[in-house]
Amino acid sequence: MRLSTVILPVYRWPEARQLWQRAEDLGFHTAYTYDHLSWRSFRDRTWFGAVPTLTAAATATSRIRLGTMVTSPNFRHPVTLAKELVTLDDVSEGRITAGIGAGGSGFDATALGQEAWTPRQRADRFGEFLPLLDELLSQDVTTRRGTYYSAEEARNIPGCVQRPRLPLYVAATGPRGLRLAAEHGQGWISYGDPKGAGSMPPALCPDVIAAQLGRLEQACAERDRDPAELAKVLLSGSTQEKPLASVDAFVDYAGRYAELGITEIVLHWPVPDSVFEADLSVFEKIATDGPAQLR
Repeated sequence: MRLSTVILPVYRWPEARQLWQRAEDLGFHTAYTYDHLSWRSFRDRTWFGAVPTLTAAATATSRIRLGTMVTSPNFRHPVTLAKELVTLDDVSEGRITAGIGAGGSGFDATALGQEAWTPRQRADRFGEFLPLLDELLSQDVTTRRGTYYSAEEARNIPGCVQRPRLPLYVAATGPRGLRLAAEHGQGWISYGDPKGAGSMPPALCPDVIAAQLGRLEQACAERDRDPAELAKVLLSGSTQEKPLASVDAFVDYAGRYAELGITEIVLHWPVPDSVFEADLSVFEKIATDGPAQLR
């Protein structure tokens, strides 16, 4: 199992640089960051942009993979996003993974002055957004007409360093999103029950992931796709589970999900005085000792 982390974009760069470099030194497989304009309890706190942050992180590191967790149509367009991702892939010399999702109903959904989309409207847009992004990242010139997103001779030259394009990890739990993951994704992302991850008893949380994995396998079967081709990523931190309590707690947590088929666990880098507060020394010990105990 791979172990990765999320470094929230809440630090000025002199401090953030040290965190991204420390994540590489600790051996994390990937360091992601949230692609939001702000986020929940951090709305009135420092919050920087994901793409500039990842660009800076790419120049400050050399081995660790980097990525978004996750990007959505809430304030992105596939044409401009593809150009930024191709650039990121070039700057990082092929170390970028793009986590992509349909978006939610938080601040990002209305920051551009629009009305918040319903779940169905988000799914409709994502159904155009992801295939167009895939096409834009895979070829030099793209023209496509859609109801919500279009491209007119959009160029992406020289294309991605990673071939045929950088990997797309699709955050999805519903049937339409899982079909998109099966069709376009190199990975799938879940954080648990989207309707109540924070209130569910910890003992029931693995059952939710098991059911989602079953639906993902079904979506893959419908497209004659081997589900083993997809990375299965679990973003921790939204449930009542406590994997950062100790190394043993993490090993128990990760072991349960490894048995279900999860291939990558993502832990939030501790942020003091926030919902992601945790003991940094325990977190670092998990990073160095936890994966070895899972083998």
